[in-house]
Amino acid sequence: MTVYTAAFDWARRHVAAERLPTAVLGVADATGIVALDGFGAATDTVYPQFSITKALVGITAARAVERGLLTLETPLTTALPDFGAARDDIVRLRHLVSHTSGISEPELDTAVPLRTELLTRGRDFRAGTSSRYSTLAFEGIAALTEHATGVAWHEDVRAWAHSLGADGLTLDHAGSIEVIDAAAAGLDIDRFRANRSPGAGLLGRAEDLLRIGSELLRIHAGESDGILAPATLQMMLRPLTGDIPRLDPYPAERGQDWGFAFNLRTRAPGLIDRDAYGHGGWAGTEFWVHPNAGLCWVLQTNRAERDGVDIDELDNAVVSGR
Repeated sequence: MTVYTAAFDWARRHVAAERLPTAVLGVADATGIVALDGFGAATDTVYPQFSITKALVGITAARAVERGLLTLETPLTTALPDFGAARDDIVRLRHLVSHTSGISEPELDTAVPLRTELLTRGRDFRAGTSSRYSTLAFEGIAALTEHATGVAWHEDVRAWAHSLGADGLTLDHAGSIEVIDAAAAGLDIDRFRANRSPGAGLLGRAEDLLRIGSELLRIHAGESDGILAPATLQMMLRPLTGDIPRLDPYPAERGQDWGFAFNLRTRAPGLIDRDAYGHGGWAGTEFWVHPNAGLCWVLQTNRAERDGVDIDELDNAVVSGR
């Protein structure tokens, strides 16, 4: 049995050097969790997931697509008729999930309600012509899924996640670990929490994400179609950004594409295996699936500024199984 010694040594080394305050690292395959350990924190510690939330909300939207309730072409105005009154383009679901909507982005800890931000923000570029990372766009995805299904986005995520035993996902911060440098990094954590953002608001344990990753691997292997049909998962992994300009903070040299809410690392220069998709979070959380290698891995940590930490090193150590 592979024990992933190099990967766990990587986490242990970064915690010992105080580049990471804590770390929980886990690996899963299609059979379930195969390795899990914590460094400075218990393995069941609840961490803010930040933008890993986007991948889970993307799954929720894809489930609505496969039930015939939405398509990638559904306009945001279907749910929010007042959106984009001053725009001469149409923002569709495919733009929202691929960071190509052109909606001007507020701060992560905006004091303005997210729905108000979505309806009143200006346009940075015409939909589909460039890619700029957007957390606010996921408020639009939530609006579309809630309009189509009648279920609040977080309740929808909770329902399908619970079916996999991933029952720790929550919007409740009580008992969760703190991001040690949130204030120093410029985030008003109380204002951020109040937003309950569908692009960044969920919390959970490593185990929750590993169970989800294991289910995705079973779908790839043709062993399950529980939360998504195989064709739906393949749809989520279809690149939607092509060769359009990539704007900061994900310029072209980062070597990724955006699929249906998933970051596709198909051109990442530092990876051994580029057959990888998933998402990272603001405070260092990571969730990545490697279908060809038949594994997924999760890192939980809690620091926004992580000088000297190269996640590609960890990805390569997991994939190699050393």
